[in-house]
Amino acid sequence: MLSDEETLFYLQKAKLGDGSAKEVLLTHNHLLLKSIIRRYLNKGVEYDDLYQLACVGFIKAIKGFDVTYNVKFSTYAVPMIAGEIKRFLRDDGNIKVSRSLKQMAKNINKYIEECSYNSGTQPSIKDIAKHFEMEESEVVFTLGSTKMPISIYEQADYKDDKSKELLDRLPCVDNQDELLENMGLKSAIEKLDKRERQIITLRYYRDMTQSEVAKLIGVSQVQVSRLENKIVDDIRKFMTG
Repeated sequence: MLSDEETLFYLQKAKLGDGSAKEVLLTHNHLLLKSIIRRYLNKGVEYDDLYQLACVGFIKAIKGFDVTYNVKFSTYAVPMIAGEIKRFLRDDGNIKVSRSLKQMAKNINKYIEECSYNSGTQPSIKDIAKHFEMEESEVVFTLGSTKMPISIYEQADYKDDKSKELLDRLPCVDNQDELLENMGLKSAIEKLDKRERQIITLRYYRDMTQSEVAKLIGVSQVQVSRLENKIVDDIRKFMTG
């Protein structure tokens, strides 16, 4: 990776149209691009295509970056790159789930059913991860992958409130203020401990109810509610300084 000073030097040249400066920035941020691409593998898009999309997002980040944002270029670039990939997955049609992922989700659901039948209780995320020798985050992702909406007019499952169509949730335009706010939110979530991040992921990114989260992590619904309120309050305090 380039130093901050070197990055700024090449950014200034690249923004003036220097193609070689863009190549230098792309080459020295190769690992950053790969780390983002890794999140979107097994969704029906080839690695090379994902890499090209990441490069497009990276070039857009170069054009849009302003030193007055007072953040590192990599911090600004990450959501731009991820956004380019997610837009493609959204606009290209249904998000595709690989056969292996579908099969693993099927195996996990079968295991959950067997445990529920034999013991009367559902296994926790930790129990599932141990049984299948997986990371807990991988279990959450695998289970969530089978609940992706298939249409922009589809109503998502696991809603505490009135469910909304996916169309109502899609952003209409890119907004720099919203982008910077998302950076702060990401930083706040990264400061949470493992269980807190798990609760936020299941509640706000996997769209599960408090009762469903409670069953998966092995606590009561009341505990989830109390923890969620504390986490949201901590994030709000972090975001407002």
